[in-house]
Amino acid sequence: MRLLVVDDLEINRDLLLRRVRRLGHDAEAAANGREALEMLRASPWDLVLLDITMPEMDGYDTLGHIKADPQLARTRVVMVSAIGEADSVTRCLELGADDYLTKPFNPAILQARIESSLAKKRLEDQQALLLQALSREMAIGQRIQQGFLPDAMPQLAGWDLAGHCLPARNVSGDFYDAFVLPSGCLALVIADVCDKGVGAALYMALFRTLLRAMSCHATAEEAPATTLARTVRFTNDYIATVHGRDNMFATVFFAILDPRSGRLDYLNAGHEAPVIRRRGGGPLARLRAGVGAVGLFPAIHCQVETTALAPGDCLLAFTDGVTDALGPSGSFGEAALLEAIAAQVPPGAAGVLDSIHARLARHVGDASPQDDITLLCAVRQAG
Repeated sequence: MRLLVVDDLEINRDLLLRRVRRLGHDAEAAANGREALEMLRASPWDLVLLDITMPEMDGYDTLGHIKADPQLARTRVVMVSAIGEADSVTRCLELGADDYLTKPFNPAILQARIESSLAKKRLEDQQALLLQALSREMAIGQRIQQGFLPDAMPQLAGWDLAGHCLPARNVSGDFYDAFVLPSGCLALVIADVCDKGVGAALYMALFRTLLRAMSCHATAEEAPATTLARTVRFTNDYIATVHGRDNMFATVFFAILDPRSGRLDYLNAGHEAPVIRRRGGGPLARLRAGVGAVGLFPAIHCQVETTALAPGDCLLAFTDGVTDALGPSGSFGEAALLEAIAAQVPPGAAGVLDSIHARLARHVGDASPQDDITLLCAVRQAG
């Protein structure tokens, strides 16, 4: 370990340097506080043995500069001073000193104070390395999970699509998806896996993969209702039987849209009821709310419903992280979301999502997100 001895008296510096080097550590010396700060900023040090009474800059000021500098703040500091008054000891500890030793010192006590401070420094270094490794792993996981979301929404004549997922933590249990089936129809999925964090993110990848893979196995002739029911049943039974011990489940809204006619077949498994804003205004329509989540019990009943989107209509699906978003005045709420959907916004699906996010940002303010926020929007262009 590297130790810096700071004392204005050469005899004291030499004595401390010999003691430290006998303990097997590297040691250098500085004659005053300014010189010490220059050396500390030039290269890393593990521990500073710091005198108080020095010219140019005393030990109090030097200690204050060390602890106020983000690059130096983690450096351990032991005060070694002839001043033994309680007020001086208290002041140093309040400024951030790790220990205090009065002169003349006992060599055994000096060794014990040094090794105790260095042991804490080693532990801090190990914790910092562990946190860096975890941060790198989380960044990798976040990047991989982003790959499960669409890089770009499908381009279909007469339709505008947009989706957004904002994790409450580094990774999310929410997801949305949009992809073209062999029949030429568009599959739209939004889901919310229970819980948050890494476990939910792992199951998010599993749910998303199963739903996409099974639905893409449909033939061009298979009816949308059959594709929806078959895909959700398989996904449910697989999670409930193979991974039932984990008690993980997801609420899922899964729809198949015929881009030519605007027909929308959908299956809602316990998810928030999506909203349709009709062209020309009027009351917002809510799709049927589903019962039962995917993955809890095998052999669930899959009820497929049908509606249609006319030119100018807008479909919005969302997770409960939107309505439950907390701000100083409480939850954002469903009424505020419906008001945002009904409001006149820039045309297109992205404009709808931007308007909602702007209202959410004003509501939440500086509060930390409590849940993942995910939105999926499809607009049938008028004319």
